[in-house]
Amino acid sequence: MAKFDIAVLGGGPGGYVAAIRAAQLGKKIVIIDEGNLGGVCLNWGCIPTKALLKNAEVLHSVKNSKKFGITIPEYEVDFGKTVKRSRDVSQRLSKGIEFLMKKNKITHIIGQGKIKLANAIEVIHDKKKELVKADKIIIATGARPKIFSGMEPDGKQVITSKEAMILKEPPQRMVIIGAGAIGVEFAYFYNEYGSQIHLIEMMPNILPVEDMDISKEVEKSFKKSGIKIYKETKVTKIEKLKTKVKVHAEKDGSSQVIDADIVLNAVGVTGNIENIGLEAIGVVTDRGSITINEFNQTSVPNIYAIGDVSGPPWLAHVASAQGHVAAEHASGHTPTPVDYTNIPGCTYCQPQVASLGFTEAVAKEKGYEIKVGRFDFRSSGKALATGDSTGFVKIIFDVQYGELLGCHIVGSEATELIAELGVAKALESTWQEIALTVHAHPTLSEAVMEAALDAFGQSVHQ
Repeated sequence: MAKFDIAVLGGGPGGYVAAIRAAQLGKKIVIIDEGNLGGVCLNWGCIPTKALLKNAEVLHSVKNSKKFGITIPEYEVDFGKTVKRSRDVSQRLSKGIEFLMKKNKITHIIGQGKIKLANAIEVIHDKKKELVKADKIIIATGARPKIFSGMEPDGKQVITSKEAMILKEPPQRMVIIGAGAIGVEFAYFYNEYGSQIHLIEMMPNILPVEDMDISKEVEKSFKKSGIKIYKETKVTKIEKLKTKVKVHAEKDGSSQVIDADIVLNAVGVTGNIENIGLEAIGVVTDRGSITINEFNQTSVPNIYAIGDVSGPPWLAHVASAQGHVAAEHASGHTPTPVDYTNIPGCTYCQPQVASLGFTEAVAKEKGYEIKVGRFDFRSSGKALATGDSTGFVKIIFDVQYGELLGCHIVGSEATELIAELGVAKALESTWQEIALTVHAHPTLSEAVMEAALDAFGQSVHQ
């Protein structure tokens, strides 16, 4: 029987980060995972989708090269190579994490783990069982696509994001159910590769967690590119036929049927809390998630939960941040808890979307008197020079103290620009500090400065 200080169940961006941090603190660590290290994020989510989306951006540049004075009369698209590049990137990074395990002297056991006692995990691999003992356990088993009755995937006509990454060719017609980050990213990707996209969302706007102005801007761009959008629409039935799929949808009591070759289920995720032994040891769960405190401890004090199993926000960088906290607390330290008011959310379609903090509507609901600043990229010299001036930066401040309450960006490189606001919010910066910090010219980041100036009537360039 192997004995460790800390056992980490799950090797995704929460689990492997927790393992490495605990090892850095001198603990003897084992990480248990039944697949390739890196979890869904690295193998079937964040990383491979970004590789695919980059291919789509390159294809878009080729199609629109004339505006840069470059004529490409003929070109070929090898979709197989597009998918292969994505898989190669993913595999390279997974091997990199294996190296990090060895570097940090972390034992890696491949197999399916189930907690048997508060300090023991049974691991099954190739029908063999092994009992691993540890003083502390960190649960990081991730999430899987949420499936509703009548929309069960078969991997061929009705698929999840995993199958969407490895299709042999783009379908002629695709219905995407759910217009959150996953649905919107695949809508952009397959539309760029020539698929006719029907994007269905139950809520009043696509990207429903984003600020209303951001959602509207993405919707306008998507419609311009030919994507058909159905809002406040519910899918009632999926009918699979030999040569096509019929999606039955309803809005305001009216029904319609949309024909497609493939339906992508992108209605969200749910934590993998089943069959890992939680009930036997008394770990409390609530609505499909493990209940945790600010240090990611569960109701059983020596057991921690991080990442998607602990509930929203279901983001890789949240899992990693929680991994740091759990590893340090389990190692006897007193870490600073994760600040959930300052979590960036990113969507990597084009135009990109990035946000943190309150939306304008939420800030008002909470009773703040606010100032809102906005700067359009069409007024940015750098955006015009690079040929992509879609979108804007929108920043929300509290009037009384000038406190940064939220920032919402839509446009090229939005997902890179948001980090500046995260640092500013963490340091409790006011509008003046953002507005008066000298930003290099010409850069897209100047739009952040200009939006801060605009909030208090001082914008220069628009």
